[in-house]
Amino acid sequence: MKALIIDDEFNVRYVIRELGQWKKYDITDLLEASNGEEAKRIIDKEQPEIIFTDVKMPGMTGLDLIEWLDSLSYPGKVIFITGYDDYSFMRRAIKCNSFDYLLKPIEADSFNHTLEEAVKSWTNDEEDRQLKETGVYEEIKRLRTNQIVTEACSGELFDPAEIAACLPATDEYEAALISFYHMHHSDPYIQRLADELAYQGWGNAFALQNDHSLCLVITVNGVWLSVEEWISTQFDIPVRLVNGESLKSFEELPHSFGELQQALEDQNFRAIHRLNDLDQACRMRNIVDYVDAYYMEDLTLEKLSGKFFLSREHISRKFKQETGLTLSKYVAKLRIDRAQYWLRETDESILSISFMLGYQDEKYFSKLFKKVVGLTPFEYRSNQKKQLTGSF
Repeated sequence: MKALIIDDEFNVRYVIRELGQWKKYDITDLLEASNGEEAKRIIDKEQPEIIFTDVKMPGMTGLDLIEWLDSLSYPGKVIFITGYDDYSFMRRAIKCNSFDYLLKPIEADSFNHTLEEAVKSWTNDEEDRQLKETGVYEEIKRLRTNQIVTEACSGELFDPAEIAACLPATDEYEAALISFYHMHHSDPYIQRLADELAYQGWGNAFALQNDHSLCLVITVNGVWLSVEEWISTQFDIPVRLVNGESLKSFEELPHSFGELQQALEDQNFRAIHRLNDLDQACRMRNIVDYVDAYYMEDLTLEKLSGKFFLSREHISRKFKQETGLTLSKYVAKLRIDRAQYWLRETDESILSISFMLGYQDEKYFSKLFKKVVGLTPFEYRSNQKKQLTGSF
């Protein structure tokens, strides 16, 4: 890292050079200039990260220099050192984004404290610049915004100002919910929508982190029909839309989201690119695969209907045709199969196994187990142990 000292007096440059703890703060090259014009040539060639400059110098002053640097959007940190405690100087310096302002005679502690803070500030800015150049910065920013909106929708504490910062300013917004088909990767579509909303000045779209099939859209009042038209022409996958009432304050967001979610569960949505055009056999295999993976969760026809864009009645009928069992009996079979494995291969208690399978009542679990297997869990485990030891 490089630092440049600019002052028309040699003894001042000497004092600054001696005061600074340069190695401690990773300054490897220490440069000097006796006036503004010389400083410009050094800055053009060496690109120093830290610049200490006097205010009043013959020819180009320190203020002239920082105005030149500001016109270039120069990333280095500029600290003024002067014997003049003049507010007009300070005001111009602040306007041109100077980092700090030190008065002569210079004290070692205050000087090195300012040097340390300037180095930290430049380092942080440089990290941000690199993130922005690689696109990582925008990705992190987008992820953070999605997390904030997810927390708000979940009823957790959130800062409304953080949500407002990523939306166009207006007195009133509208909130809407988009539901994506479970097997589709929704992120690229949500990002395209967010980019379009930002470009048009309409609002923003947020991917909910706790349910990747849902997207919350917040728009300025009165543009939703245009947004829906864009979705219908630009999305090539089926989605369900629910738009709600006006949103006058972001404090209302948890309540508004709850109403949108309830409307979706109650089937009060509009469909775009209906799923009926897709292969039904493929969809039913997707549903069976989903049940096979999540059978220990609370699975209902309503939940599957919401995820797979099929009516409860259709899923019920086709699921039995596909598996030979109703959904409830199929789930029960999977759970009992898993229970048998745990009873054979582990020392988990019967109560613990019933809880892990989603049954809060051990007696109900034992009754169901006996109905399917013909033995109680205790009898089954005992028989398995006897078979292993060869004792009958």
